[in-house]
Amino acid sequence: MSKEKTAQLRKFVAPFEKADVKASVRQLVNTIPPAILFWFLAYQALDISILLTIALSAVTSGFIIRMFIIFHDCTHGSFFKNKKANAIVGTFTGIMTLFAFEKWKREHSIHHASSGNLDKRGVGDIWVMTIEEYVEATKWERFKYRMYRNPLVMFGLGPIFLILISSRFNRKDARKKERNNTYLTNVCIVVLYSLLIWAIGWQSFVIVQGTTMFIAGALGIWLFYIQHTFEDSYFEDESEWDYVKAAIEGSSYYKLPKVLQWVTGNIGFHHVHHLSPRVPNYNLEKAHDSTPPIQMATTVDIKLSLKSLRYKLYDEKNKRFVTFGEVKHLLLKNAVA
Repeated sequence: MSKEKTAQLRKFVAPFEKADVKASVRQLVNTIPPAILFWFLAYQALDISILLTIALSAVTSGFIIRMFIIFHDCTHGSFFKNKKANAIVGTFTGIMTLFAFEKWKREHSIHHASSGNLDKRGVGDIWVMTIEEYVEATKWERFKYRMYRNPLVMFGLGPIFLILISSRFNRKDARKKERNNTYLTNVCIVVLYSLLIWAIGWQSFVIVQGTTMFIAGALGIWLFYIQHTFEDSYFEDESEWDYVKAAIEGSSYYKLPKVLQWVTGNIGFHHVHHLSPRVPNYNLEKAHDSTPPIQMATTVDIKLSLKSLRYKLYDEKNKRFVTFGEVKHLLLKNAVA
């Protein structure tokens, strides 16, 4: 795709950047009450079967993911036209999903401004090493990276770290507004969880809320992972990096069954979202269908997405992801040298 053509894409999606208050309110209604209802049913099911509770908690986690997409849109200022409305709903849904609104807003904006930029990795992204960096790293650094990229760690320990640690503390350079919002979010979570534990007991709370948030967290990390980790994803040095190319070539179209597309708030149209974060989630599919050039983004289905778990390192020379096995000979060669 030439730079001239990519420069026009943002103009094509401009008509879809308008928030629709009715659509936004409708989404709040069909997301938050059902989440609360299924959470309550999961708790009630403890008297019947713990397996039924786990199943209902899994359903609840789907609504939590959908609620997170609302939160995510609010951080981009795309869910409502009104800035204050986005901040209020974003803070509330952030408390419900365990994320601080202002903290996520800043870090995620950095992700959008640097996605695919090899010189600006490290904020709001999943860490990726190039082949050259991996080969030149120490054994300890390679071990840490291999552990980080291990699916059991990324999707098993990842949600726990994200919820209990990463989302609870501000970065050193956070401003007062961001810090206060994080403090407010943490206090509200403590109060809410204390009341729930008092009402239903800590064992029931851990089973229901623990299962719900763990599943939601693991699936959330998975969605973020697959939307940027596919064989021919886009990565460039700062001097060659291009925002529009990073959006279209570095973000996948995760084609999901309609039910899962609804649950995930259309975030599978991630290439559209990265091209224009101002497009609310309920307009992403419309923007995709109405703009043929955008449809050239890499399409990934569930079967193909599972293969992405093999991809660990980025090959700058050939512009693609590779497995650890593909660089073994380079490690041996480097060790001999």
